Amino acid sequence: MSDDRVTTTPTPQTTVIETRGGGSGAGLLIGFVLLLAVAIGAYYLISQNNHQSTKDAAITSAAKSVEKTADKAADAIDGATKK
Repeated sequence: MSDDRVTTTPTPQTTVIETRGGGSGAGLLIGFVLLLAVAIGAYYLISQNNHQSTKDAAITSAAKSVEKTADKAADAIDGATKK
């Protein structure tokens, strides 16, 4: 929205028109671009966090599997040495 102010001087006939405002469309565009950038950044951070959680879960599962195998091997060794 623009605010126009018209000033007329008595002699000689001179009219000055000052236009203020405008540019609100550019401000909205910049605001939209910034909002979009923040949304993309948030999505990236959330997906990185989920990716790390998935990796941590896989490592934990593998470690438990190794632990079970080591327990079985220890039991087998203990059984063989007692005979």
